Amino acid sequence: QPPAFGFLFDVDGVLVRGSQALPAARQAFRRLADSGGRLRVPVVFLTNAGNCLRSAKARELSQALGLQVSPEQVILSHSPLRLFSQFHQKCMLVAGQGPVEENAQNLGFKHVVTIEALRKAYPLLDMVDQSRRPKELPPPTTGFPTIEGVILFGEPVRWETSLQLIIDVLLSNGNPGAELQDIPYPHLPVLACNMDLLWMAEAKMPSRFGHGTFLLCLETIYKKVTGRELKYEALIGKPSTVTYRYAEYLIKEQAEKQGWMSPIRRLYAVGDNPMSDVYGANLYNNYLKSAHQNRVQAGVKKSPQAAMPQTEDHLKLRKDCNNSVESCESILVCTGVYRHNADVPSNAERCTTEAVFHGHRDFYFDPSLVEASYIVQDVNDAVQLAFKKEDWS
Repeated sequence: QPPAFGFLFDVDGVLVRGSQALPAARQAFRRLADSGGRLRVPVVFLTNAGNCLRSAKARELSQALGLQVSPEQVILSHSPLRLFSQFHQKCMLVAGQGPVEENAQNLGFKHVVTIEALRKAYPLLDMVDQSRRPKELPPPTTGFPTIEGVILFGEPVRWETSLQLIIDVLLSNGNPGAELQDIPYPHLPVLACNMDLLWMAEAKMPSRFGHGTFLLCLETIYKKVTGRELKYEALIGKPSTVTYRYAEYLIKEQAEKQGWMSPIRRLYAVGDNPMSDVYGANLYNNYLKSAHQNRVQAGVKKSPQAAMPQTEDHLKLRKDCNNSVESCESILVCTGVYRHNADVPSNAERCTTEAVFHGHRDFYFDPSLVEASYIVQDVNDAVQLAFKKEDWS
């Protein structure tokens, strides 16, 4: 019986904690795989991590779960940037950690400049660390390209350097060596990945600063200096709808490769963070319902793309026009950011609304969006729950 459903698994706090695999994760994937180690249902690993290559994350997951994971099953926070081809030929400043240049090139960007390259080209800009200040006045910089946009892959190591240089680029319209005349507005395009304010790792408290905290600093500084709001060309990664649309596409692609001809009707998104995993899944579920209603009202089988104008233009969705997926249900586990103080509640009980909105400034707060469809103890329970709902053994 071909599956009519697929899984979207968050990674940290659901399958691993930092570098350590959670025991429930291996149990879950023993249920999901056949005797030959092949998955019996389509699976996408949907993480807001972005400081590595997809191939490296796939190897890491393969080792943690004890089965082969391909890069095509992994969506990092920046993976949907391959949809934004209108920026692929522009000179883009990239910020973050890890192989930022290689990640950008793999996503289709042809001309990138790193924060470190910019700092070396303009050594008088980065002045917080006195030990890195030039001892003598350097000669004027010549031949450095004009920056045409900014990509924020994830939180950097030296926040003060990245904050300073990104602001310099925005205020100078991509020429940070030039004298500032008038502050340009609108500013250069900014594409940001991963809006998580906090994350877990191995810490006892779920309060490690994520890229969302860095974005908050950047937005606040820009507004304090200019009196205007920092604008984003795109916000990518969970909970953005375009990320879930991309995940749906990869789920269907897996099903096709396996020869499963039945349409995928339902997605189960398993996560530990109400503000990214649950909010994102519920937001996408609302989008699916709205898309279905619009198709019924219009009497045609095509997907409305008002919420995500980039998707159809820049991603070859080939046979995806039938829009078979009807729902995306959120399952919250208690092994990461979210901890339930009492016993695990019944399926009918809802997740309590967060007292403080930890989401990004540009995402509206609706209490129902952080209410999980189901709360379970761990990922193994989540898989069992989905199997029971699907009458799948």
